[in-house]
Amino acid sequence: MTETVPFPPTCHAQAIEWHLGKVTHPSHLILVAAVSCAVLWAAPSGTDPVQAQAAQTDSDPESGLAGPEEEGQGTSETSGDSGERTRLNLLGEVDSEGGEGRRNENVRLTLIDNNVLKELLRRMGATATIVEAFKPEQSFFGLEYGGSPQPGLHVPPQRGAGVHGQLYWGHQNSALAARSFFQVGDVLPARTNDYGVRLGLPASRRSTLSLQLSQRRLLGQVNGNVLVPAADEREPTALDPAKRAVAERVLGAYPRELPNRTDINARALNTNAPQKIHNDRASAVLDNSLGNGRLRAKYNVTLQHVEAFQLVGGQNPDTTTKNHGAALTWSRSWGAGSTLDVSTVFDRTGSLIVPEETSLGPFYLFSRILQSIGPSSSMPIDRAQNVFRHGARFARIFGRHSVTVGGEASRKQVNGFESADHRGTFSFRADFGRNAVENLLEGTPSSFRFAVGNAHRGFRNWGSVLYAHDSWQVRPDLTIDLGLRFEPVGRPYEVDRLTAIGYDADRNNLAPSVGLAYRAPGAIGVIRAAYGIHYGQIFNATFMQARFNTPGVLQVVVNAPDLLDPLRDFTPADLDPTARSLHYRLDDELSTPYSHQYNFSWAVQPRRDWTVELGYVGSRSHRLLNQRYTNRGQPVEGIPQTTRTINRRRPDQRYFDVLHTLNGSIGYFDAAKVTVRVPEWAGLSVETSYWWSKAIDLASDYTNTATGRDGRGARSPSEFDVWGLMKGPSQFDQPHSYLARLNYSVRMGSRWPRHLRMVLGGWQGSSVVLWKAGTPFSVRSGSDSPGVGNVDGAGSDRPNLVDTSILGRTMNHPDTSRAALPRSAFAFIGPTDPAGNLGRNTFRKDSVWNINMALSKRMAISGDRSVLLRTESLNFLNHPQFEEPDINLASRTFGAITNTLNDGRAFRFTLQLEF
Repeated sequence: MTETVPFPPTCHAQAIEWHLGKVTHPSHLILVAAVSCAVLWAAPSGTDPVQAQAAQTDSDPESGLAGPEEEGQGTSETSGDSGERTRLNLLGEVDSEGGEGRRNENVRLTLIDNNVLKELLRRMGATATIVEAFKPEQSFFGLEYGGSPQPGLHVPPQRGAGVHGQLYWGHQNSALAARSFFQVGDVLPARTNDYGVRLGLPASRRSTLSLQLSQRRLLGQVNGNVLVPAADEREPTALDPAKRAVAERVLGAYPRELPNRTDINARALNTNAPQKIHNDRASAVLDNSLGNGRLRAKYNVTLQHVEAFQLVGGQNPDTTTKNHGAALTWSRSWGAGSTLDVSTVFDRTGSLIVPEETSLGPFYLFSRILQSIGPSSSMPIDRAQNVFRHGARFARIFGRHSVTVGGEASRKQVNGFESADHRGTFSFRADFGRNAVENLLEGTPSSFRFAVGNAHRGFRNWGSVLYAHDSWQVRPDLTIDLGLRFEPVGRPYEVDRLTAIGYDADRNNLAPSVGLAYRAPGAIGVIRAAYGIHYGQIFNATFMQARFNTPGVLQVVVNAPDLLDPLRDFTPADLDPTARSLHYRLDDELSTPYSHQYNFSWAVQPRRDWTVELGYVGSRSHRLLNQRYTNRGQPVEGIPQTTRTINRRRPDQRYFDVLHTLNGSIGYFDAAKVTVRVPEWAGLSVETSYWWSKAIDLASDYTNTATGRDGRGARSPSEFDVWGLMKGPSQFDQPHSYLARLNYSVRMGSRWPRHLRMVLGGWQGSSVVLWKAGTPFSVRSGSDSPGVGNVDGAGSDRPNLVDTSILGRTMNHPDTSRAALPRSAFAFIGPTDPAGNLGRNTFRKDSVWNINMALSKRMAISGDRSVLLRTESLNFLNHPQFEEPDINLASRTFGAITNTLNDGRAFRFTLQLEF
């Protein structure tokens, strides 16, 4: 919706981040606090606050020198396109303006699919976002939670004349970092360097060239907690020498150090390991004038290489990500009322994720009682995705109507190899009368999964979009927007016909939208409302898992296997390509998820330069993706209910687990939000927001790919009555959230002595304060074995709750978490019970409480040249955000918190030359 309703004149100041960091000595903290002031980025007087925000949103941070940093914000922890971080799974970037702190690097994160987005939601929760304008040329699926839309197809015009640009260097060093909560010993050396150039210059009489080059280098030690064997658990007890040797090899992957945080967990060890992250970015945009038209060409490349830390041997994979993008846009104008844009875009992303050289080979799991010896069973991954997009957009003004029509066609290619237990997975659980560690020492795993066969595939699918939009200015004080978007999606296929995709094309995806903006008479203010249907996608990972079916790939599940020869009871026929296997089933009716989203806002000005905005955003998302674990072992008369008999008790003896992917969840979201903006008050500007929200789903949310870890995380305790067992708060649900941005600019008039004006004048600073309630978590039995779980072959059992008074409690500190979540409040289910009575996501982990601060000063050199000095800090108060406790009731450390989701306080310094 294009806003055309004027708002009464105001001087609206846009808040810019001020990062707060941490130091190791109190005097450093006092010094930084004493000189902290705000960076102020003010919009011109008379600008509608909503119009000013929309103008920023529409700008392309990669086009020339556009974006906040060109206006003097300086370099920050966030760089490039805000959506690129989650789209490409980039590490080391932080949305400091939104109140985010640095993530704890030792929290597991696989850099593929949309895992960075899921990690961000898990750590920070959702940010209720009122989308006041639905543009049919873009999909807004999931944006009410605070996400970023897909990058636009057309290259925007470049701004700026003559030669202009920026040179910058930023540095962060562990010498000024404070210890995190669980850290033992001093902060070990680590440093980050950022440097780059942004340059705009005339390439010829009719063309301009914009360049951006940057590098980020992170090198140093990662500190974290891992669960390692205790002193009396480091000697194998197996009588067979060969099994003892395997157990010794697994034990050798753990550090020799004994647990040093026994105050929180008898097996907790706080230790360090080196990590390297290299990020390189480059982009160029050439804008040529061709009479009444313009031709814009853009190329960008993003490279990331991560040499992962290994707190235990082979814990994390090494990752290389390469993204190349090229776009060409031709634009033509006919007078002031008609424009045409025609574009073609190519985007290629390669992901290579491989086990580190110290990896043992098979993946060893210990039900969270010990740190798993990895990396996970899905490694290695060698994936390359090519996306071709072609489209056109035509806009014309007809009197009071501004009409836009357009379309886009896209083709996606995904090639490469992905693993599904090709390295094998041994799972040790509380079984056979022993706990998981005792079973490791005895050499008695509970299960073994293994895959054989070629999993290299090439998938293709087509998509297209047609859209039309009319912004109708009915009266000077009323604008109505009408839009329609049609997005048929083709059926994916495998180029060599090695894999069959079980569902058909989806050709009925119509997405209407409507919006209005009304300036009420007098002081009533401006009212805006919008409604739209938005379609998501069936992720690549969702349909690509069909590659793991027979006859191409055979996956076997062995219960109570022999550690040395887990397949010893298998005959050649059992390993035939058509033999019994784990099976991935894509539902015949699988279709694109979609949501109904509705927004309302009312902006008033109680004072001439104050703005109060009340708003509501809600959505109902349907056909969300979910993976059901079916064909589980059921109680059968005459067959003992034990781990060894699970495969005998499966209803369909042709398969082991049948992982059924379907549109199996619905998401509900509602949020009320109030925002107050004070743009100018004696050099101080304030923007503060509070929102109440509720997010519920029936097993999985809008980010769920229904595969791998997503599938396991949304797995029901029983394959029956899934919605009844899984309905609950979403993983990112937070009832209460508060955000404040404070900005201050030191102003010294001519009455002050010149030398004081030079030293003290011109300093700017800001502070971002964020508080959000903790996100929810579930308690699990911790084993599928008799006496603990229902012995159906799926480890997602939940216990019975016998003390309802603890429901809804928040576990927010290691000293109190075990008392707040007592083992006595729960009871294990019987072997033939389908599920316990405890619901999903019935408890909450620690809240988000973060303050970021920054201090900067711009000094003019001559003409348009200036130097910007900037100091910023994240997590200024060094406040820990604790991870959820041990959720496995069978674990002797149940309820103990052993990690944080955020990092400690850190300072960052930036020097920037502008010309």
